[in-house]
This record gives sequence, C-alpha cells and structure tokens, in this order.
Amino acid sequence: MSDILIVDDERDIRELIGDILEDEGYSVRLAGNSNDAMKEFESETPALMVLDIWLKDSKMDGIDILKAVKREKPEVPVVIISGHGNIEIAVAAIKQGAYDFIEKPFNIDQLLVVIRRAMETASLRRENQQLKRGDVKTADMIGESASYRTLISQLDKVTKSNGRVMLTGPAGSGKELAARYIHGSSNRASAPFVTVNCAGVEPDMTEAMLFGRESAQRGVEPGLLEQANGGVIYFDEVADMPLGTQSKILRVLVDQQFTRVGGSDKIKVDLRVVSSTNRDLEAEIAAGSFREELYHRLNVVPIAVPSLADRREDIPVLAEHFIEGFNQSQGLPLRALSEDAVALMQTMTWPGNVRQLKNLVERVLILGDGTGPIEARELPGEGSGTSEAEDRVVLSGQLATLPLREAREAFEREYLLTQINRFGGNISRTAAFVGMERSALHRKLKSLGVVTSQKSGGRVARVEEQEGA
Repeated sequence: MSDILIVDDERDIRELIGDILEDEGYSVRLAGNSNDAMKEFESETPALMVLDIWLKDSKMDGIDILKAVKREKPEVPVVIISGHGNIEIAVAAIKQGAYDFIEKPFNIDQLLVVIRRAMETASLRRENQQLKRGDVKTADMIGESASYRTLISQLDKVTKSNGRVMLTGPAGSGKELAARYIHGSSNRASAPFVTVNCAGVEPDMTEAMLFGRESAQRGVEPGLLEQANGGVIYFDEVADMPLGTQSKILRVLVDQQFTRVGGSDKIKVDLRVVSSTNRDLEAEIAAGSFREELYHRLNVVPIAVPSLADRREDIPVLAEHFIEGFNQSQGLPLRALSEDAVALMQTMTWPGNVRQLKNLVERVLILGDGTGPIEARELPGEGSGTSEAEDRVVLSGQLATLPLREAREAFEREYLLTQINRFGGNISRTAAFVGMERSALHRKLKSLGVVTSQKSGGRVARVEEQEGA
C-alpha cells in the first residue's frame, strides 16, 4: 500500500509535493480543504497523509483533521506541514498522534526521508500485529497423557474469566502455548495477544517497550501494553523483569492505566494478564529480586505445565505432529516413526522438554536419507556403528564394576523405572511390553523398592526411600 493523501490549501504546494512523490513511485490523491480531505479519507484509507495545519475556507483545521484520522484509523501515519510553524503547534500535533512536523519552506529531500520512515514504521507495525493475531489462531495443544488432560482441564476452567494466571514449568515445556490456548478459547480471542519477553529486553529499554514513548522528534510510539488493549498481555519469564519496572507494572495492574515515557497523559487499558516462570518466585522474593505484592497480583490462578518427562506417553503424538508441521512449512519428508525410535525417544532425557523434541525432529528430517520410517539409529547417541557392534549392549563403567547379582538388580530397577514412566505409570501396559504377568511385575517392583506416585496429574515411578538412609 503506497497511496498518499496530500492536504494543502495552496494548489502549487500540493501539486508540487504530488508530482515529486509520483516520481518516487507513490500514488497520490490531492485535497485543498477539509471537506475534500475527509471525503477522500473515508472513500479509501490512505497509507499516509501529508497535512497542512492551516486550511483556508475549511470547517476543520489540520489539528481537527488529525484528531479525526487518529480516532478512526490510528495506524495511518500523518506528517504535518505548516508555513506558520512554531514549537507549540509542533507539540500539539505530536501529542495528537502526528508522526512528524515539518515547517515550510521545507527541503523536499527532508520530506521524502520523513515519508519513507513513516511508511516503513507503519508497515512494520501492521506486520507485527498480523503476526501476533495470526499466531493465536494455531495454538494447538497436543497430547493424550493423564498429565496433559489435567493441564487442559485446568486451562479450560480459566478461559471464561478475566482472572490473572501464573503458568509455572521448566523451559521449553510449552508455557506460552498454554497462554495462547487460554486466549484463543476466551471471549478476547479476536483481540490482540501480545508477548513481553522479560528475559530478552535490555533493562533500560523495558519501560519504553512496555509503556511506549512520546517525543517531538518521533511522535507517539505505543508500547506493548497499549497494543494489547482489549486482549491479553503475556509476561514470559516474569522473574527476569527489572525490579524498578515491577513496581510500575504493579501500579498498572491496580489502576489499569499508565503514562508513556516522555508523556503526561494517562492511557487507560483493558487487559488480561497471563505470566509464566521457570523459577521459584517465592525464593526470588526472599532474595529481594521480585516484589511480593506483584507476585500475589499475578499468581491469582497458578497452573503447572508438566515437563516432557512427566508426559512421556505424548512423545509419539508430539513427534508426529512436528513431522507433519515441518512437511507443510518446509517441505521436509513426511516420515513415520519406527517402534524402536518411539521406544528410544520415550526413554531419553529431555532437559529442553517439548522445544528440544521439536528441534530433534527437525534435525532428523533434514539430515536423514530417504522417506522411510525414522529408525532409532538416527537419534542422538544411536550411531549406526559397525555390524559387529549392532547387537551389543554397552555397560556403564559403574555397572561393569558390580558383581552379577547386584548389576542385574540395578539394571532391572532402572529398566523398569524407565518403562513405567514411559507408559505414564500404567502397570498393565508396562507388564504387556516387558512380557510379564501383572502380578509378577508387582512382586518384582516391590522387591526392587520401586513405587509409583501421583505427579502432574499422572503417575510416575521412583525408588522408595529407605528408612535411615
């Protein structure tokens, strides 16, 4: 979109600007008074307006037109020009939302630079909002495990309210996806979902990013809080928010209004706040790095997002989902998963959680040869090796130093722990896979000191602590 509306009561000026802009490749429309200007604006929204402050024989002056434009289409940048310019007029125009102010007689190169910058800024803002809104539509939650079903049940309970939610869980477990699920299932789904990456912003830039800023040179730049008005603001890894900013965010939560950096007007917002952290905020409070009052304001409804280790049953479903996604987005092979690959993936350690699984699937699809099923040998630590080594089991150094009876017991304990956790604590499925009667498996587990307990909505196996240990 490169349509520019030029509004000036001096015919020579508006035609001169129009000719120059057409030479630069822009399409232009001209208006000599406020009636024509508003008629052109309402017939088709321009990409940008060049607007004279003083308009002879008009019902509205430039400031009035600016207010109307910003009320109807705040995303349209407006460059103000005037032959009677002074600092008060410039400040008034900037406060009403003008992108910049240029005094006549102006240098045409200066005007072109301002117009290009204004067009680029508006384009970036449109793309940013489209991306933010588009991401929300595909907030698919994938899983079948008991832990996953518990999570979904908790998320569904909070979607219809405006209560503040605190999502806790390790990095890569899908906390932002859970936040998008809340938003996408709520009555704010058509409004913005804006993410604040608290860990990825320089501390001295945080306030301008959140609250926006005003200046005579750059005009009004809305912050993320303003962009999220009517929708959801998501504070990702809120423990990393600078301490000074925490007190100002606390005030926003109380008053639902704030002041832009460099400004004086109060900006009112209607926001739902969702936060996340992978840290112990109570420990952060004790250490003096997080405000206790802000914690209580944000932690109205706490929801734990389980790690991938707590939902191993979901690994095949998630992996297949990622394979389909990479096939559609990147054209990577649509490969199935072999049983050996599934078994190995369900027994691997996943410190990076779902994010790590997604990265692994992408790497295997890129580096793999062929379109057949993904085999266990393609996964990390499972190199193809030599034909002589394919059927060998490599012992750990510690296991190799034990007598046979103790080594066998240690192996059986670790093997059964892994299998039970792989099947989400389901003893029947574990027994079927390992080839034992369920009653025999129960006796074996008891002899090895292995017990199951509830965690994150599912059951996990662990070694029972011995008295006096």
